[in-house]
Amino acid sequence: MALIEIKNLKKYYTTPRGLLHAVDDVTLDIEKGKTLGVVGESGCGKSTLGKTLIRMEDSTSGSIKFNGKEITGMSQREFKPVRTQMQMIFQDPYASLDPRMSVSQLIAEPIQTYHLAKDKKELDDMVGALMDEVGLARRLVNSYPHELDGGRRQRIGIARALSLNPEFIVCDEPVSALDVSIQAQILNLLMDLQAEKNLTYMFITHDMSVVKHISDDICVMYLGQVVEKANYQELFINPMHPYAQALLSAIPVPSIHSKKERIILKGEITSPIDPKPCCRFAARCPYATDQCRETEPELKPVTGNPSHFVKCHRAEELAAAQ
Repeated sequence: MALIEIKNLKKYYTTPRGLLHAVDDVTLDIEKGKTLGVVGESGCGKSTLGKTLIRMEDSTSGSIKFNGKEITGMSQREFKPVRTQMQMIFQDPYASLDPRMSVSQLIAEPIQTYHLAKDKKELDDMVGALMDEVGLARRLVNSYPHELDGGRRQRIGIARALSLNPEFIVCDEPVSALDVSIQAQILNLLMDLQAEKNLTYMFITHDMSVVKHISDDICVMYLGQVVEKANYQELFINPMHPYAQALLSAIPVPSIHSKKERIILKGEITSPIDPKPCCRFAARCPYATDQCRETEPELKPVTGNPSHFVKCHRAEELAAAQ
């Protein structure tokens, strides 16, 4: 069952040079209790998609359904109860926390905003329980963000996201600012919480090894569009879009004997401001033809695999030739 249903979602920004297509005609489903990984270069629209999904940004057009209810047209008053069910964990835990508030105040803030605690004792109990859940020692209850390391700060961010008992959490590169050893701890915490609470995640990242570890499905974005979507195993074994192949070729292999070749992309990146109706990857694609430069491909299922979608005119032809 799909918890999130996105159809033809667009988010454009007005600039002096024209409309910037940050998210352009994205259609996706996110299954309840699953993790959708979203990967792509900086500026491809990953974070904007996440923010638009939970209405931190209003969409330009398109449909977002949460638990079968259309939320794009809701007023702020109608959306307020839904807000508790859709939360976000931010990339930089220091920038996302008020430095003037202690750990207990930061975790208590959402609970107080939505009046979920009857009195001070219940509030303190809820804060303590959340600290235990995310692995924060209770002795840190009166500490401030600048006194903590990145891993503990991110645990505060996770506790804040969990404080309203959400169903869906957008994880916007939650481990990219952390040391490798701390990354593993936070990833394992997120996976344990998902199993315990049946949470649904959208996990945004640059790191292909991280997205493989945590995701059930992965979608690859390029200049505001989804160019490939598949089960994580299928995508890593059989990437069909040339851009996805280039991303996967960049994953380091821990072996001096590896002969894996890196695909180096050349050419200029197409401007996301009022782009022409053609394949946006054509300028950097080694397989591009005149058709690619003149008409935009559709995101459609691969023959024989209805769960693997590719937005490329030549994907199946190139796969057959390999």
